[in-house]
Amino acid sequence: MKAMILAAGLGTRLRPLTNTIPKPLLPVSGTPLIIWNLLLLRTYEIRDVIINLHYLGNMIEEAIGDGSRWGMRVRYSYEPTLLGTGGGLKAAEWFLGPHPFLVINGDTLIELDVKALVEFHRTHGGVATLVLRNDPQAAQWGAVESDVQNRIIRINGRGLSQAEGPGALVQRMFAGVHILHPSLLYDAPADRPFSIIDSYTNALARGSKIFGFLHAAYWSDIGTVGRYAQAQADAEAGVIFPKT
Repeated sequence: MKAMILAAGLGTRLRPLTNTIPKPLLPVSGTPLIIWNLLLLRTYEIRDVIINLHYLGNMIEEAIGDGSRWGMRVRYSYEPTLLGTGGGLKAAEWFLGPHPFLVINGDTLIELDVKALVEFHRTHGGVATLVLRNDPQAAQWGAVESDVQNRIIRINGRGLSQAEGPGALVQRMFAGVHILHPSLLYDAPADRPFSIIDSYTNALARGSKIFGFLHAAYWSDIGTVGRYAQAQADAEAGVIFPKT
């Protein structure tokens, strides 16, 4: 399986830390955040990776190169204009190919059993699988509603009008990691910014099956100075360990 790390963002909420360094290169326990993600993928034998670049992207490319020092093959997708989470994937179609691929947000720090995620995706047979977390503030992050079979019904209130089976829906939050089939991008506009969430909600409305994989281990969105400081403290306390 191939993977894409989304690393083109401006990191505005982390300024002034990101005035001179892109967010993916911010160190956590001495290891740049994006390297944590590369090593997570390598641990589970995902070695073909593409990274999209925009803000200070040359620094990311210089730090990682072709990935060979970690036994990986890394390519880059350059975005002179930011294309969003969906547009960035669309621009990388040439690399991602015809099979399902994994995507991880460049500001996500996570302890994830990728093998279990891939097996879940294959077993359930949906067009996509989103890693979800229980969070009391799920609605503030953007609620993902799923049924007792882990089928996602709505994202941010958009999708199916109601579930097919009985039972109350559960609200969770998207953890920034997903596997999707490239067919979701076939009809998407090229060279135009859009969110992959739009592709998901359109697919849900058409009746396509998308599932949620529940994640309960460590996760952090390094999106603010406060959360970055907490991730640093977590790493120093041994709550999360860098891969080797």
